[in-house]
Amino acid sequence: MARLLPGLGLTAGATAALLAVAPALARTAPSLSPLVLALLVGALVGSVVGVRSRRGPGAVAQRRGAARLLTAARPGTDWAARHLLRAGVVLLGLQLAVGDVVGLGWRGLAVVAVTVATTFAATLALGRRLGVDRDTTLLVATGFSICGAAAISAMTGVVDRTPRRVRGGARIPSPGAGPARPPEGGSGWRSQDTPADAVATALALVALFGTAAVVVLPWLAGLLDLTAAQAGLWIGASVQEVAQVVAAAGTVAGTAALATATVAKLARVALLAPLVAGAGAVRGRRSAPTAPAPGSGRLRRGGPPPVPGFVLGFLAAVALRSLGVLPPGVLDAAAQVTTTLFVAAMFALGLGVDVPRLARTARRPLALGAGSAVVLTGTSLVAVLALT
Repeated sequence: MARLLPGLGLTAGATAALLAVAPALARTAPSLSPLVLALLVGALVGSVVGVRSRRGPGAVAQRRGAARLLTAARPGTDWAARHLLRAGVVLLGLQLAVGDVVGLGWRGLAVVAVTVATTFAATLALGRRLGVDRDTTLLVATGFSICGAAAISAMTGVVDRTPRRVRGGARIPSPGAGPARPPEGGSGWRSQDTPADAVATALALVALFGTAAVVVLPWLAGLLDLTAAQAGLWIGASVQEVAQVVAAAGTVAGTAALATATVAKLARVALLAPLVAGAGAVRGRRSAPTAPAPGSGRLRRGGPPPVPGFVLGFLAAVALRSLGVLPPGVLDAAAQVTTTLFVAAMFALGLGVDVPRLARTARRPLALGAGSAVVLTGTSLVAVLALT
């Protein structure tokens, strides 16, 4: 516990400061999620200290205190990035009631299901074609098809649970599994983005293209002469963040658009658990090591269970919310705690992001985000026009 205290203290202080500026952020930039801001601040702090500490001996001596602080904080921030993230995903389930989703009707549910499935599969295929790191591709596909930062946070649990391959057959183990070993002979080793870099890239793309959608989609809805219900369904099925959905649907005349968009967004959140569980099962089968079973010559496959525990917790929270036994005050408090946990985890995760390296390698992920956004908005529009 003593090893965790410096990092937990740093994370708690940064979280309090970020939450203090959140109301002003909501007024000035409603489409920018506090989660994205937290990761940006963490990445800025970590990158500035890291870059300065790599300069000459004199510069290292001048900034030694900051570098030592981050080094001492690393165990606590790593713990926060992992465990607070999963706790936030569990509590996210309390914002979703099955009855609200069913109220969208079969046509609306079909629009959401087709959009999510098409966007997720197309983004994975496009990422392979562009040569984007598979972790980044998976997180971008999840964030664009489901619910932005929260979905990326949930899928991070899958990324952390599986080793990361590099060229030459070597594996980078998940956090806490010990140091990685280069391939034998020293050949084939190449630099690989860390999970924190992949999360930062995915969140940046969600913020960028989601903000653009807040402006473009309401304008296109008016240009296409969509009804308020159609516009709301289209926005709810195709905009990444919840805050971005509210901001975009709020500019459409009438309350029907906002109500429909919110429910459509909840329907996408409902698909988070099966998507994360499915991705975890697939990646677990592909990356789990094989070892001889005791007392036999046959191989058995190891690795973590296919369904992460926090996904089961998310489903339990959804079931509890759907029963209608929790008073509104408890649900409001749970929503605030959820945001706090996500902000803390994103700041802690951001400390491990290498911003200069991301800036040098951003071209392909940017193309991936653009392609995913086109598929997302195009598929949902076609589905809305065909089914409603």
